[in-house]
Amino acid sequence: MQRQNLATAFGAVALTLLLGACGTTEAETETAAASAETPAADEQAGAGGDGAAECADVETSTGPVSLTDGFGRQVELDAPAERVAVLEWQQVEDVLTLCVEPVAVADTDGYELWNSAEELPEGVQDVGGRGEPNLDALYASDPDLIIVEAYAPDDEIISTLESRGVPVLATKGADAADPIATMLGTFELIAEAVGREDRAAEVRTEFEEHLAEGKAAVADVEQREFVYLDGWVQGGNVALRPFGQGSLMGELGEELGMVNAWTGEVDEAYGLGQTDIEGIVPVGDATIFYTGTEDPESDVVGELQKSDIWTGLPAVAEGRAHAFPPGIWTFGGPRSAMQVIDAYVDILTS
Repeated sequence: MQRQNLATAFGAVALTLLLGACGTTEAETETAAASAETPAADEQAGAGGDGAAECADVETSTGPVSLTDGFGRQVELDAPAERVAVLEWQQVEDVLTLCVEPVAVADTDGYELWNSAEELPEGVQDVGGRGEPNLDALYASDPDLIIVEAYAPDDEIISTLESRGVPVLATKGADAADPIATMLGTFELIAEAVGREDRAAEVRTEFEEHLAEGKAAVADVEQREFVYLDGWVQGGNVALRPFGQGSLMGELGEELGMVNAWTGEVDEAYGLGQTDIEGIVPVGDATIFYTGTEDPESDVVGELQKSDIWTGLPAVAEGRAHAFPPGIWTFGGPRSAMQVIDAYVDILTS
């Protein structure tokens, strides 16, 4: 998902998401203690184990690669890609999880702020914005494959990149019909392109086991209704974005056995809604979770604290509104998803 200008209006969701990322700021006063009890981002990143040790014996397949990307396009490679340039953060994470160091990444500073699931190696070429990369810098990195996130097979970014003769693997941004399967499918597609199918199978098993363990850990939690949200400040007003049915955050919570309390309208790709502070009242007694990464452009929590409606919500008044640990990317791959599971479990069982 592209890093978003959080002041962007909700209409035309697919276009909006091409511009942006998501996040709120530090935990509010009522939830500071609960937030402090959750693992820090660097501990969360350890959910998958020691990256260097994991990658020591990873095998790469050989021979030509012929695959179908997220939009039915045929991608042909003489051999598994080794010099990979990546223009979206989920896919950057995926490449690193597969033990491949990308030669170029879009918006490295943003990745390091928003995604702690996999550490970006030093010296990776930053090629500018994810929606508008610096093409000269991108091709100067001499990639043998460029991985992008797109929203349609005729997306302009695909044709623009293909014009230089380097193969382009287009992955699907999201699909609210089954966000977990889409996330895993993207990961496995990239694994096929870089010849790391066995590694992908190991990580998928790890994710599935992590999910099962998390579900068992929260089996006795009585309060099952929840809502996850982020937001932004626009003209002094707070806009909240609940992650509803079809969102990755929502579906991971429901896979743990919880019930997503947001029943309002959501988009067909990411399962995201939009409302104001008053519009969140219908979630009733639900526990509230929200993005804990500090957004340098938008003090959402500070503004929420000024609202009697917000502070009067049952979850806020009772200390059940919780910031996630910072650096958990809500649109990530398997390793981010494991961080999400850990955060839900740690908060619900603390």
